[in-house]
Amino acid sequence: MTTAALVAVSFVGCPESRPESPTSPSSVAAPPAVAAPPAQAPVPLPAPDEVFVGAGDIAQCGGGQSEATARLLDGIPGTVFTLGDNVYPRGTADNYAQCYGPTWGRHKRRTFPTIGNHDWQEASGGPYFAYFGASAGPPGLGYYSFELGAWHIISLNSQAAASPGSAQYEWLKADLASSSAECTLAMWHHPVFSSGTNGSQPQMREVWRLLHRYGADIVLNGDEHVYERFGPQDADGKATPGGIREFIVGTGGYSLYDLARTQPNSEAWENRTWGVLKLVLRSGSYEWQFVPIAGQTFADSGSGRCVAPAES
Repeated sequence: MTTAALVAVSFVGCPESRPESPTSPSSVAAPPAVAAPPAQAPVPLPAPDEVFVGAGDIAQCGGGQSEATARLLDGIPGTVFTLGDNVYPRGTADNYAQCYGPTWGRHKRRTFPTIGNHDWQEASGGPYFAYFGASAGPPGLGYYSFELGAWHIISLNSQAAASPGSAQYEWLKADLASSSAECTLAMWHHPVFSSGTNGSQPQMREVWRLLHRYGADIVLNGDEHVYERFGPQDADGKATPGGIREFIVGTGGYSLYDLARTQPNSEAWENRTWGVLKLVLRSGSYEWQFVPIAGQTFADSGSGRCVAPAES
């Protein structure tokens, strides 16, 4: 981060007279020293805007639209995220090498992944951790965090215990308490709220409650093979301006699902279009845009401001 340069201030006194003798009364005394004003503190520049783009439920061997969505990423700079079930059918090493690798794998170096049930069911995610390496966080856990511009980003594991007292929950609580970021985004696979055929899934509800308490702004989910956007809400589904906005982006390439029952606070729904969600993360705000694959036309876009913590 560039900081402003310190400004040096100098003072010039009167020319000093040469004394006639060490005791001469006509000698001129040097002017008293003048203290320089305190240096200005460096003024930090605002964090740069960051593009965060991706989807979940992505690649399958022998079909699907993962190549089409990967082409979207080819033209969108920034940081890539995944929302779990990155490759079907079982997230094996061969699945990653042969099916994910040739498509979304070409963006691996700029990807921060999330683990899903299809990734986890193969040796508790062993191939997933091996494929993504350090970008997936500590092997075997499936949760980690990092900073992106003005934002704190958290990836969680909805396959692992996440209730108060669990290792993941207590890690998240400490992580949120130590963050000084202005805005927070969390991502995991199974959505707490969903209008799709899998429906709302409760295992991460207390995580949502904790995130809301600390002023989180966005939750990203996969699992439901649709695009859905919710208005800000609390962990019990009550609409509130200080709540968390949820996006389900299960449109990375695998087959799409049907509508089951529209949930309260659902603001946008689409299950006939593959694509990616492009977020522009700014200092204090964000913008979203659903980008469809070539030949499809559904779009959704908007903006929001970061919220303050619900509790001190």
